[in-house]
Amino acid sequence: MMTLSLVIIIITCIISITAFNRPDEIDKLSMWPYMVREHNQYYRFITGGLVHADYMHLGFNMLTLWFFGRNIEIIFQQLFGNKIYFLLFYVLALIVSDIPSYIRHRNNYSYRSIGASGAVSAVVFAAILFQPWATILVFVIPMWAILYGVLFLGYSVYMSRRGGDGINHDAHFWGAIFGVLFPLVLKWDVVVPVFMYQITHFPGFGR
Repeated sequence: MMTLSLVIIIITCIISITAFNRPDEIDKLSMWPYMVREHNQYYRFITGGLVHADYMHLGFNMLTLWFFGRNIEIIFQQLFGNKIYFLLFYVLALIVSDIPSYIRHRNNYSYRSIGASGAVSAVVFAAILFQPWATILVFVIPMWAILYGVLFLGYSVYMSRRGGDGINHDAHFWGAIFGVLFPLVLKWDVVVPVFMYQITHFPGFGR
């Protein structure tokens, strides 16, 4: 079955792979805050998430989107009555996750960012919101999803302040926050009770 997640993955893979080893093409599509500010190239908020540094970067993001995206599509179908909200969610996550980077680096000509990590983080954290006690494998170590979420946010904040590794940790952090807020704000009357039920019924709770 052709899901929206799969469509996004196919498009992202095609654009990313064709841009590999073509710095000029990556420059045209990357999230380049300076060019956004100077030339109003706002499309970069979206296209920056369609290009990746290499196969490992692309593969990690797309595999994560594949594993989590299908479930979120189903949940959004139930919440909103239309899976098109998943596409809206993903595109907005790309944009929102890059806004802090734009503000921080808009005067820095040399700063550029690529990858769908911000939007993928949003998908993962939406999944955590609905299934906080699900088990996530982190480097083959099983971990509760909500624990992973807390550690991930803390790590993103720490690495953002530290810097120097070439990874846009701000996009990871704000994508994750958006992933929780999007369904929470739009359907708080449904999402809050679901989350409270889930959080108080982890395996063994009250037994």
